[in-house]
Amino acid sequence: MLSDLIKALQIFLKYRDVDCPTHCEHDVMVISSFTKDEISEEDRVALDKLGFHFSVTDGHWISYKYGKA
Repeated sequence: MLSDLIKALQIFLKYRDVDCPTHCEHDVMVISSFTKDEISEEDRVALDKLGFHFSVTDGHWISYKYGKA
């Protein structure tokens, strides 16, 4: 749902307002401006419920839920 995506983006906004924080590639929405450690545990849990998780491999927050075509 669009409302879930907006909630997730509002969580990221609490930490920093950045230019061009997102991009999509191969059915994955990427939030590349935030590390895992700078997001609180409470917000990490909320982001997970909203469809985002931190990819240790890529070093970015990613979502397959919002990256689909």
